Amino acid sequence: MSGQILKFFIVFFVVVEPLSIAPAFAGLTSGASDEFRRTMAIRATVIAGLILLLFSLVGTPFLAALGISIQAFRIFGGLLLFLIALEMVFARESGTRTSSNEEAENRRRSDVSVFPLAFPLISGPGALVTILLWFGPLSITQHPLQYVAYALCVVVVLAVTLLIMLVSTPVMRIMGLTGTNVANRLFGVVLGALAVQFVIDGIRASFFAG
Repeated sequence: MSGQILKFFIVFFVVVEPLSIAPAFAGLTSGASDEFRRTMAIRATVIAGLILLLFSLVGTPFLAALGISIQAFRIFGGLLLFLIALEMVFARESGTRTSSNEEAENRRRSDVSVFPLAFPLISGPGALVTILLWFGPLSITQHPLQYVAYALCVVVVLAVTLLIMLVSTPVMRIMGLTGTNVANRLFGVVLGALAVQFVIDGIRASFFAG
């Protein structure tokens, strides 16, 4: 079980990309007071955590109600994560997170905690897919320890994301945009390999089980 927990932590950390949120947060709160930046960071992290918690609890029953198997979602989720990995490797702006129109709308907003920080930057499609893929096969009553362990991994990643947002200005001075892109490319290679494994596992379970 420890191996699965470590794998989930790595996948979720790579998908959320805390380092890539630093320049976005710095730009969204440019010129704002320290109190405003702190409030936006904390509020965004809490809201993202609630969204992820909701998906971990009701995501699988919702799919079942629609007649969608977890294996079908595993294959689609693997493909989506693979697209995110390609965007990371080639350092392209991710269309799975926010569009240029959404960014333009955001510039007219004063509260950036819900949109675009909590969603889609922190708890975006990739993070939600990851939650469904890993929490979906679990039953909280039958595997409470594993469920709690996964939940703690989510909390740790969100805590790291919050810390990076709070220190985004010095982080950007140290790493710069180039350093952030290099780190994201390395993470993208790892995520791409794991995404392919998701697709392989989904196909194997769907067509070659038994």
